[in-house]
Amino acid sequence: MLRLSLVMCIGLFLSACASQPDTNSSQAHGDASQERIPVKAEGTLWNEVQLLKFHQQWQGTPYRLGGLSPKGIDCSGLVYVAYQDLIGSSIPRTVRGQTSLGNRIAKSDLQSGDLVFFKTTGSGRHVGIYLSGHRFLHVSTKKGVMISSMDNVYWKPRYWFASRL
Repeated sequence: MLRLSLVMCIGLFLSACASQPDTNSSQAHGDASQERIPVKAEGTLWNEVQLLKFHQQWQGTPYRLGGLSPKGIDCSGLVYVAYQDLIGSSIPRTVRGQTSLGNRIAKSDLQSGDLVFFKTTGSGRHVGIYLSGHRFLHVSTKKGVMISSMDNVYWKPRYWFASRL
């Protein structure tokens, strides 16, 4: 029984940002199960000024698996809330759902607002929102909502792909 619990905890940790929102905090930003508005392909829908203001509002918010509130949020939740707050429509809540959005673009063509995806473990995935200067907005499990460099020794080798909504 203890071994099963340990395996389940490790599985939750490794899947991290692929979680569903917790029911208490999802009410603050709408229901993830609502009908989704189609995402406009080809062309960034948000700008860096908006993203930096959004970052200021959420900066330091702790990582919380499945969270969608200032008490805690995970990476896909941050992207979900940013899209809902800045664009006004809903996207999938999980990293898995978000990987199917928009059109994939070359790393050299990144623009502010593009989604950047990383493979953090064998099955773990992470998502953030690209900013100029090889930076991205995301949620760190240790430091909460923050901006990191894509050239960082941790993130650079884990880059997977980017998409433009």
